[in-house]
Amino acid sequence: MNFRNIIFNLALVVLIGFYGKTQAQSKPELKWTKDGNAYYQMIDAELVSISLPQNERKTIVSRDLLYSSGTNPGVIKDFSLSEDGTKVLIYSNSKKVWRYETRGDYFVADLKANTLTQVGKDRPASSLMFAKFSPDGNKVAYVSQHNLYVDDLQTKTTKALTTDGTARMINGTFDWVYEEEFDCRDGFRWSPDGQSIAYWQIDATKIRNFLMINNTDSIYAFTVPVEYPKVGQDPSSCKVGIVNIASAQTKWLNVLGDKVQNYIPRMDWIPNTNEVILQQLNRAQNVSKLFVANASTGAVGNIYTETDKAWIDAAKDWQWVNEGKEFIWMSEKDGWRHAYLISKDGKKQTLITKGDFDVIENSLVDEKNNLLYYMASPLNATQKYLFKTKLNGGGKPEMVTPSILPGTHTYEISPNGVFARHTYTSASVPPLTEWMKLTTLNPFTMAGSVTNQLGQIKAQKNKVEFFKIKTEDGIELDGWMKKPDNFDRTKKYPVVFYVYGEPASQTVTDTYGAGRNWLYAGDMPKDGYVYISIENRGAPAPKGREWRKSIYKNIGTLNIRDQAMAAKKILEWPFIDKDRVAVWGWSGGGSSTLNLMFQYPEIYKTGIAIAAVGNQLTYDNIYQERYMGSPLVTKEAYIKGSPITYAKNLKGNLLYIHGTGDDNVHYQNAEMLINELIKNRKMFQMMSYPNRTHSINEGEGTSAHLALTYTKFLQQYCPPGGK
Repeated sequence: MNFRNIIFNLALVVLIGFYGKTQAQSKPELKWTKDGNAYYQMIDAELVSISLPQNERKTIVSRDLLYSSGTNPGVIKDFSLSEDGTKVLIYSNSKKVWRYETRGDYFVADLKANTLTQVGKDRPASSLMFAKFSPDGNKVAYVSQHNLYVDDLQTKTTKALTTDGTARMINGTFDWVYEEEFDCRDGFRWSPDGQSIAYWQIDATKIRNFLMINNTDSIYAFTVPVEYPKVGQDPSSCKVGIVNIASAQTKWLNVLGDKVQNYIPRMDWIPNTNEVILQQLNRAQNVSKLFVANASTGAVGNIYTETDKAWIDAAKDWQWVNEGKEFIWMSEKDGWRHAYLISKDGKKQTLITKGDFDVIENSLVDEKNNLLYYMASPLNATQKYLFKTKLNGGGKPEMVTPSILPGTHTYEISPNGVFARHTYTSASVPPLTEWMKLTTLNPFTMAGSVTNQLGQIKAQKNKVEFFKIKTEDGIELDGWMKKPDNFDRTKKYPVVFYVYGEPASQTVTDTYGAGRNWLYAGDMPKDGYVYISIENRGAPAPKGREWRKSIYKNIGTLNIRDQAMAAKKILEWPFIDKDRVAVWGWSGGGSSTLNLMFQYPEIYKTGIAIAAVGNQLTYDNIYQERYMGSPLVTKEAYIKGSPITYAKNLKGNLLYIHGTGDDNVHYQNAEMLINELIKNRKMFQMMSYPNRTHSINEGEGTSAHLALTYTKFLQQYCPPGGK
């Protein structure tokens, strides 16, 4: 096996999802200038603006200002500009908080005074989080050690806005589970007038610690506590306060409903008002309420309520139009994910995107031209294209992306709707990027166009094939397949299925990397494997509400049957060897792998499960209760969907892999599963990685070792090559 190949493959490990999310690494989001005619970028340790379409560079913050002023910010991670563009907030020396590097140091570059000043310099190093300018640019607010602070840049003073923050009383940011499952991190917002700040307070004092064991970093083992609300345990108490900058006094919003049995995943100010809007989800996450609150009085009114038989997702954000009198809201209430225009009082609701299709995401609200740009793919759920329609709901969907480029497209559109950075990819085309004028769809230069770049790509001999397969249950599923090099239809080949299977991520997308096993330390097509992935019901594909939510209370059963019944059909193909059938997955895919091995042992002969949830009752409450209902009512669905329930049925070859320092899917899942396998005298192989997290990539040699372990087992028990 080529070691370079191992490292190259493992460089793609970041693409694997944590349980409940896929953390794909991509190019940084564009930071546009206010007028939308240029964007900002760090180049050679300087902040520059690049005008469009001329691509003329202008230095905004020079290298000399950053590194010759006596205040060295170190490696710059991010930046933001004040509203008037005269100051730049520099983020550096970042450190990880669970998943992302969200704490570090901040510096203000004053472009008029030509000075660089550290923010919160009296706070511990690399402890500041989510620093942001006040609307007038004269103050910077930030979180440090779970308290809110504000620095006055004119008087050079610091004021604590909260003082009750502790390890478990969390102001301005969130606890583990809010971050992991609601994507909540930045927990405060400046008011439009800059006189106050709205912020979340999470009271996690009653959340029990889950204790991980560290056996290797000391002669005596020690515990590593993580505040972690398991299924059936109460969540943290959550409330929203408005703190006055001058007095540092907080007024709490009187949001209806119990503070423990309801979540508040989204909150923001309504533009140009003294009002806050927030989304509240009940504990079951099947009732979503929007509240508007008066920041001065704390009075709160419910303007919009939506219910679902399954679950309702936390919103992305609010997009305001008509001078803050209306906002755009995504809903699946008619069976499809559509954009609606809703008045601030909730009394008027207008459907914007009409038709039997899903809006994947909104791209731009172009109010001046009465247009909404959005991503969708009505005819192929593996792909993604840009569409537009009338913002007032009076038009029909119009496809913007040229139909001659089938695959997956992304557009980063300027605020004025004139320019865009367009990226195109497919299973056979690596990501290609062009700058274009959106109004005409013309690239700035033909030399840099996607069309020109496509002409320089060598055609692949062995392309990924997309297919549809109908199971005996009458369910049609999407899939991709990568055949062996020098494929011979008269021979029989081993098949390896890659599975995720849960509501958090798709595997069958027409994107570069489809058909590639990044954990295999070698060349799968060259070695002679057929590699396949199937998209079961419940995956977040743009196929309508019923497709996605049919998995409600059915994780571990419906998705598993879809996968198995598709595999059953595939085994009828003449070039597939029924005796060499393997399946593998990570996290939720590890759980699916176990269930497939245990529930359908007649189909799957070999399995590799990584960081799997063996017992659904051990996972966190927000994720598992959202998709499986409350275990306080009944645990039947949890038991029925958990791999440990079926461990006694194992017949094939199983390799189980887990990191003992996994704060997400706890190592106890491995031990519970092992106990069941031992009790039933089932032989298997096991690889534990000491103190490694859910990504199993920490420590020297870990990634390469994982790939070698995976590959050796697969080749031993599911031998490659055609016969």
